[in-house]
Amino acid sequence: MKRLLCCLLAVLCLTALHAQRRQKYEFRRNLPVYADSLLKDLTYPLAWGNSDITDFREWKTAARSKVLECMLTPPAPPKSTRWGGLPTDSCMEHRSSYTVYKIYLPLSRYYTVPAYLLVPDGEGPFPAVNLLHDHGGHLFIGKEKMIRPLACEEDTVRADADAWVRKLYDGQFVGDYLAQHGYVVLSTDAPLWGERGQEEGPRREKYDMIAGNMMMYGIDLSAYMTYDDLNATDWLASLPCVDKERIGCMGFSMGAYRAWMLAALSPHIKATVAICWMTTTDDQLSFRYQRTENGGFANCLPGLRRWLDYPHIASLACPNAMLFINGSQDKLFHVPGVEKAFRILHDVWQSQGADQQLQTELWDMGHECPKKAQQRALLFLKEHL
Repeated sequence: MKRLLCCLLAVLCLTALHAQRRQKYEFRRNLPVYADSLLKDLTYPLAWGNSDITDFREWKTAARSKVLECMLTPPAPPKSTRWGGLPTDSCMEHRSSYTVYKIYLPLSRYYTVPAYLLVPDGEGPFPAVNLLHDHGGHLFIGKEKMIRPLACEEDTVRADADAWVRKLYDGQFVGDYLAQHGYVVLSTDAPLWGERGQEEGPRREKYDMIAGNMMMYGIDLSAYMTYDDLNATDWLASLPCVDKERIGCMGFSMGAYRAWMLAALSPHIKATVAICWMTTTDDQLSFRYQRTENGGFANCLPGLRRWLDYPHIASLACPNAMLFINGSQDKLFHVPGVEKAFRILHDVWQSQGADQQLQTELWDMGHECPKKAQQRALLFLKEHL
């Protein structure tokens, strides 16, 4: 009898939910029903080839200015812009051929940014990589997705990082892998990840609400992530152990988005590896597939799509070296959109006689960064740094 009552209650609840639906509506599957019309109106007038500007350097200056304009107000700079050297009182440990430091970077007078820094044994200066962590809807850890947590971290952090890396990185911490091959590696927590999270605990469903509240201050949370990546790269370039002419960046998923955004805006980045984040807006924000963009505010810069699409922004890194790897089985980035974005990128590099500097690859894999992709990235970085 109790089981029957439970079944009847469930049916009544579903009926009530259905009854609450209106016959008229304007949004479906997280998009306006007029999404296709909106996409037709996106002509990207500031893209290279669409813009009236025919001098490539002048175009880069204008396009970068527009990107920064859409990034809204930057974080207030720290009181002192003089960077210090390596910390002497941080949590640290020596591993097989490198030392790991836990540091706190004063990137703004509002906050400090927790980070891991890996420095190879030896004299240096060494090539360096700003290693940018993913999204994954998993906010409990950030930098620990890329670098094995130190012994001073809590057991829950170390266990969570191990599980995450087994799931998406083939069990290998990318940062440790690069440091073993002679790279200085920096990895920071993005806003709302890891030690920059919520007091109430990491809750993905609160991310967009917090980002919306930040906009009330005239601040874009996604832009803050990019501003922090830019400022952290400036700090990395200032270290005596780093060869500032050989600095690259790398990331997977949201980390890949962060990587090509950083490459587009930072003069320090000479080589970039972006794994599983490249597409075009007309593919990502249409009814063509059974999903839509769900990264939310993590890659939202107000009004920028009216001027430039994703590959147009990444093209600001031309003629520097870039490697894009996407998966043909990746359900987040469908192949037609990826291939269209790759063609746009190649058109730009070819126009500057630098197509040999751009490599775009579509692998038979899903949304992941396995060891073979990390090995490919290492070979690319060795070639170009």
